[in-house]
Amino acid sequence: MSTATKTAAPAVSAPPKKGGKLPLVIGAAVVLLGGGAAAFWFLRPHKPTSEVSASEAAATARSAPLYYKFDPAFVVNFGAEGNVRFLQITLEAMSRDPAVVEAIKSNEPAIRNDLVLLFSAQQYDSLMAPEGKEKLREATLESVRKAINAEGGKGAAIEGVYFTSFVIQ
Repeated sequence: MSTATKTAAPAVSAPPKKGGKLPLVIGAAVVLLGGGAAAFWFLRPHKPTSEVSASEAAATARSAPLYYKFDPAFVVNFGAEGNVRFLQITLEAMSRDPAVVEAIKSNEPAIRNDLVLLFSAQQYDSLMAPEGKEKLREATLESVRKAINAEGGKGAAIEGVYFTSFVIQ
């Protein structure tokens, strides 16, 4: 009989290549660039924190504001005779210098005296407008600075005064 014919198995071919060498080149470039950036970061000269000058430190970080609250609130009567009104102001002063805040605290009686005289000299109509309140706030700041300067302190280091309550009756 004849020899059995063998059926040939179908030829298995390799899967087609996708993209060639391009992904390999891109991957190598990413690794090289990342490694170069890391090397630059770690090998560059760093300035130790102890060598940072005072002006550089001041430029990068300001001191936190410190507030001094005048307690109790200021209560004064003001206005023309026969038309007396009352003004109540809660006030806080702000500085970044702890020594200046202490100077405000230790000179509070003199500061309060000056502010009571200032507040009681106001006119009702001017205080009803926002501009009048702002003008009074500026005059208050100058009065507090003047009192601190008179005691040898640094009045200019008082950055602001703030009315935290303002009631006219």
